[in-house]
Amino acid sequence: METHHGNVVILATGGSIAQTSPSDPTLTGEALLDAIPELRHRFNVLVEQIAQVSSPDITAEHWLELARRINRAVADEKVQGVVVTHGTDTLEETAFFLNLTVKSDKPVVVVGAMRRPYALGADGAANLHDAVVLASCREVMGRGVLVVLNSEIHSARDVTKTTFNLDAFKSPDFGPIGQMVNGRPVFYRRSERKHTLWSAFPLDLPRLPAVAIAYSYVGVTPDVLEGIAASDYEGVVWAGTGSGSLPKAIRPAARAVVQKGLAFVRSSRVHCSYIKRNDEVDDDAHGFITGDSLSPQKARILLMLSLSQTNDPVKIQSFFDTH
Repeated sequence: METHHGNVVILATGGSIAQTSPSDPTLTGEALLDAIPELRHRFNVLVEQIAQVSSPDITAEHWLELARRINRAVADEKVQGVVVTHGTDTLEETAFFLNLTVKSDKPVVVVGAMRRPYALGADGAANLHDAVVLASCREVMGRGVLVVLNSEIHSARDVTKTTFNLDAFKSPDFGPIGQMVNGRPVFYRRSERKHTLWSAFPLDLPRLPAVAIAYSYVGVTPDVLEGIAASDYEGVVWAGTGSGSLPKAIRPAARAVVQKGLAFVRSSRVHCSYIKRNDEVDDDAHGFITGDSLSPQKARILLMLSLSQTNDPVKIQSFFDTH
């Protein structure tokens, strides 16, 4: 596999990979790189600090800034690829947002660490090394935004954090798209859904519409949706049981949400391969949208981007069917 000789840009945001104490991430991107001298010897690496926060504190403003900065970087013909260092708690969300908003076929790799730098068996250096290698490889081009940890390569669309162990990141429905073997990537499949250059969403957005997630459970009452409808949200994702089930007690409130002008997406709180339309619920009649195989947190991201383009549930459904 051939590598380019262009620059690899590392955009650092904080997270456990940069955390030297139990409180806050303090290591800069430059300090992370200093711990791996080999990378500076093998690659032309440029580092920028975008944020210095734990990943639960990542905001939509961070997403927009990252997307803008990545798009500027990859427009430079001297830049081969981009690596984003990130905390693991919301890493999958940031990666999926970038998967839909980066307008380039150049490699973009999001990476983190399950163990902090001071812990025994810290994995940050190995993960960052893998990420830089990926960002420099020709074969990575056109595969969308990737996530690499624990020597596994995942599509940003499919991956999720599942445990607190080194093998925390999995793609439950579809598996990884590749793995790192002897320091080099080996690929087995591609993500077929639209991403990066082929996504329906524009290069830049001034803001992201507000979307909430409502979680289903035994005995759930309509007020969870009524409170959202009474606020300034433009959409809501229902994290239903099973295949996005909507309890009968909730359905009038769900219909009222749509009648008020909010978009309503049915997704599932479990790993299920597909949310079937008009299965137990008449989605067509009520103007509901089904979330395909996306987790509630990723369905929220796609709905935010969709609402930046249209309020038409049929058009939004077409985005969910293709992205």
